[in-house]
Formats: sequence, C-alpha cells, structure tokens
Amino acid sequence: MSALITLTLNPALDLATTTDHIAPTHKLRCGPVQRFAGGGGINVARVLHRLGADVAAWALTGGATGAQVQQLLADEAVPTVLQPIAGSTRENFSVVETTTGQEFRFVLPGPTLHAAEWQACLDALTAQRPPPRWLIASGSLPPGTPDDFYAQLARALSPLGVRVAIDTSGPPLAAALQAGVALVKPSLRELREVLQQPLEHTADWCTAAHALVTSGAADIVALSVGEHGAVLATRLGVWQAPALNVPATTGTTGAGDCFLAALVWALDRGDAPAEALRWGVAAGAAALLHPGTTLAQAGDVQRLVRDVPSPVAFATPL
Repeated sequence: MSALITLTLNPALDLATTTDHIAPTHKLRCGPVQRFAGGGGINVARVLHRLGADVAAWALTGGATGAQVQQLLADEAVPTVLQPIAGSTRENFSVVETTTGQEFRFVLPGPTLHAAEWQACLDALTAQRPPPRWLIASGSLPPGTPDDFYAQLARALSPLGVRVAIDTSGPPLAAALQAGVALVKPSLRELREVLQQPLEHTADWCTAAHALVTSGAADIVALSVGEHGAVLATRLGVWQAPALNVPATTGTTGAGDCFLAALVWALDRGDAPAEALRWGVAAGAAALLHPGTTLAQAGDVQRLVRDVPSPVAFATPL
C-alpha cells in the first residue's frame, strides 16, 4: 500500500494547443496538440511521483479516453489504481492565444456515475490496510456523485489515522469543511464563494483561514491568492508567502495542483508549516515554466525554492 494516495473521480484527457487569436464564427487554425493525463488528483500524483514520494493515483476511468489517460500515466511510470466505469472519461481543452498570451480553458462535465460506481470507490479506499498516511482528493465531482462524497470519505478515513486533504469547490467543499478534514486548499474565489464573504484584504484572508482551523473545519488551510502567493493557516500560526516572478510559458493550468503536491510532500516528510509553504509556492511557480499540464519538474522546484523568501507570520486573533 502506498503511503500517499490521490483520488480523482473526474479525470480528464487534457488537450492543449495554441492559436494566433480567438474570434467567433471563424475557423481557428491551431498549433500542434499536446495530450496529458489530467484531473486534480492525477496532477498531484504526477508531481508527487517526480518528487520521489511513495504515491499511487486512484481514478475512475472509462472508454477510449480513459485508456489514453491510463497509457499516459504508464508512460510516466506513475503507480495507479484505475477503477473502470461505464461512461467515457471526459476531455478538457485549453487554447493559448499567442498574440495576447491569454489562456482559454474549456472544461467538460464528465460522465454520469452510477451509485454503485462511486460507492465501490469509497468502499475500496476505506478497506485499504494498512491505510495510507495521506489521502488527497482533488477535483470536481462528476454528475451522479453526491455533494457530500468527499465528506463521507473524510468521516470514514480520519478515524483510521488518514490525513485527508481536499481540493474542490462549491457544495462539495462546503460539505467537506462541515465534516472536518486535515487539509483544504481553496483558491481565494472558492473561499469567498463558500464563506459568502468579500475577503478583500490580506488580513481578511488570514482571519478567514485561521477561523476555519479554530472551528475544526480543517487542521490546515492552504489558500492560494494568485499573484499574491499563498496563505497557510494551522494551529501553530498563519503565514503568507509571496508568489515568485517567473517567465510563464503558456497559461497557469495545473499550478494549484503542483502547489498542493509539494506542500503535502513537505508536510509528510516533517517540514514545519512555513517551510512546507515555501515548497508549495516553488512548485506552483515551476508549473508556469512548461506548457499545458506538463506540470512542475522536480529540478525546477528544487531550484526555485531557494528564491522563495521566508513566509511572513501574521498575528492571529485570540
């Protein structure tokens, strides 16, 4: 059994290409297409594997696109546990407009899962012995999956000593926070949505993240704030690390997954929270150096972490 498991209920075959400019009705001539195994948990597993972690990528796959995802993961030698489903794995499509550098991302909903399919996945994960140290569930839930699936997972695995990390949005994020998880990684937009708060200033971000910790919703909150870097809140304190200014190639696809992968990798090996935050920021920046969902390379992460300044500690309310 792997020490770390990632879970992707809604994986994707990610297609990435370029075109000179985006315009309605016209045929848009594109450059060469790149294909990647995608979906939040799969991306996290790919980066963890590059960092040398003992990780396995669990996912639900089906159809010809699912077979391509399986082959792409095999090409990278990422250990996998792929549960077959009746539906076909979705495709996602991203296009970079070369004249402006803007990225356009088209995300499809994925196949509808039967209750027996998502239940079989839940049962298989909770039956693992010995259980993993971390279960990182990342990405959207496909149609047919209950909004509280991640919450059910946390309630089943946490008593076994598994640290459950969640990266999702909307009702599934809200349900997971109600259940209580070890780690949650929302973006600022996702946190604003789930808390129904504007969160306009740095102090607001830190206070909101700290409040989730003190309420028991999460032991660790990793809040990504785009060009402002990231905030990390634990019972030991709250820190902010600035984003690195790197020469981005084409788009930001997968940067958040890389951040989460390196953060968990560092926490799992015993790094202090502020140091783990530096690794996360470095990996997020490293993702910008490569097109599509190529994702962060270990050498880039190890080089860039030296450029991440020590995170700033914020006073937390009593």
